[in-house]
Amino acid sequence: MTNDLSGLMLRAQDEDPLRALRATSELRGEIERMEAVQVRRARIAGLSWAQIADAIGVSKQAAHRKYGRS
Repeated sequence: MTNDLSGLMLRAQDEDPLRALRATSELRGEIERMEAVQVRRARIAGLSWAQIADAIGVSKQAAHRKYGRS
């Protein structure tokens, strides 16, 4: 995973704007997946939506709306 992210980071700095945009989009998707995993782990560990929201920099309602369906 780390190698994949490192490679995406390098490709996101490509001189070709289209390659850089594709890599940036892929990177955003990977980060979103990682965040979802961490939110699930936090909920399983008993953390509140308020604590999770604070950690990711959004409102409690936004965190619950995005991740609360699990």
